[in-house]
Amino acid sequence: MAERLLVGVAASPGLVSGRLWRPESEAASQADPAASTGDDEAALHGAIASAGQALAALLGELDGDEAEVVGMQIAFLEDDELARPAFEAIAAGQPAGAAWAAAMDAEIAAYQASDDEYFRARAVDFQDIRDRVLAELSGGASGPLVVPDHAILLAAELRPSEFLSARWGAGAGLALAQGSPTSHVAMLARGRGLAMVVGLGPEVLDLHGEALLDGAEGTLVVAPEQGRLAAAGARIASEEAGRAQAAVYAARPALSRDGVRVAVQATIADPSDLDGLDPAHFDGIGLVRTELFLDRPERLTDEEGQLAAYARILAWAGGRPVTVRTLDAGGDKPIAGYTPAHEANPFLGMRGIRLSLRHPDVFRVQLRALARAAATGPLKVMLPMVTLPRELADARALLEAEIAALAAAGVAHGRPALGIMVEVPAVAITPERFDAEFFSIGSNDLVQYTCAVSREEAASAELGSVADPSVLALIARVAAHGRQVGREVSLCGDAGGDPALVPALLTAGLRSLSVQPGLAGAVKAVIAGLDLASTDEPSTPPS
Repeated sequence: MAERLLVGVAASPGLVSGRLWRPESEAASQADPAASTGDDEAALHGAIASAGQALAALLGELDGDEAEVVGMQIAFLEDDELARPAFEAIAAGQPAGAAWAAAMDAEIAAYQASDDEYFRARAVDFQDIRDRVLAELSGGASGPLVVPDHAILLAAELRPSEFLSARWGAGAGLALAQGSPTSHVAMLARGRGLAMVVGLGPEVLDLHGEALLDGAEGTLVVAPEQGRLAAAGARIASEEAGRAQAAVYAARPALSRDGVRVAVQATIADPSDLDGLDPAHFDGIGLVRTELFLDRPERLTDEEGQLAAYARILAWAGGRPVTVRTLDAGGDKPIAGYTPAHEANPFLGMRGIRLSLRHPDVFRVQLRALARAAATGPLKVMLPMVTLPRELADARALLEAEIAALAAAGVAHGRPALGIMVEVPAVAITPERFDAEFFSIGSNDLVQYTCAVSREEAASAELGSVADPSVLALIARVAAHGRQVGREVSLCGDAGGDPALVPALLTAGLRSLSVQPGLAGAVKAVIAGLDLASTDEPSTPPS
């Protein structure tokens, strides 16, 4: 069989050499849409409840981004509005299976018709929910996938719950005919370090034999020639050696070859992300993404629950600084009942601090919990999506009011430092207008807004990156301002964890990076090979 190259879309980096593998085909275990149970309304209520219970059991085994995905599906199943059309159809005489399938298919079609790739990618989450309930109506879902070692799973699409319940063998990967690099499955694959390529087309489902899957390049080579296999083997060995080296550096302080110290902090999405992590490997926590665990309306007003979460993080840090970002909802992070629905351009609309100031009652709860947590350790509060100086001033006034109220009530509290994210070019160009106690550059959005590229559209991703001279110039401007006024400037976007970008970021003047915990070792290894003293002198912002 001659070597054959298929080009898809890179979704999760990694190189896999193995055999193409498909799950054994089984008859779909779904309810006959035309069949009636006799009490279809009760049957659908029961199936939705059973599907939710199964997801809740899965949720108990997960944390971080994986828990977020399952929690979102549970929230959808608990949303009476989602199921309302199905129950109305049952009342009109339709059987449960047909009513549920029709209601969910309409929801799926609406997401698939979106102009935004991010929302199109969410359609598979609703397909997952639809099929789980249909399986419950027919007597229960099938067992989990068991993927062999060094196997490349072929499928048209993979649902999030299928991915999370699967037993993945060592060195496995995913090759999908459809899919999106912004889907939840792609995010989960990146979190687990599984190579993944999407958009390979339907022909991939008919292939078999040995193959090479390159998740970084977005390619699948079937029946690779011996020379290509040898090169792939050498690359895999090199990557494994790099991971071993990173594990050694993870336990060390980040120090350049010529003795310049760089702070490497952790980025987390949930307190449970800290389980199993050694705090001595980090210089603190540079970003707590609160919107990923305050993702339901009832949690937004739960002061005690928020306080417990912040106190747990501070206890883990053991005196190291912890930077908590206030609610960064909106854009690609909607929260039911809080974020506006159907914005024409949600990334340019009401998000971050704009929403917090529009909902002061919710914002005050978070500020109060943060001030109380500051009594237990060095906590810093960071405001997202700041565009105007008055937004910082208004947030500071609310924080001071809550601190005064806590003091009057005799409640233990502290006064956390108040800083801002630098995501909007208007801030990066004139940082001197903002009286922030610290600055943290959000590289993902700074690239998006500087280069006019959507974070969620794979087709335009190559048009902008942190390596673009315009973005690096903005980063250098903010870093220089920080040195001039004696305020810390850090970076907390994805770029900080990319070893290929770290040298440029440090050359631009940054000396503090916040990264996903698993990337800290690789970042420190890169820093150890750099000479930074010549770029460590105070400078004035570029004109």
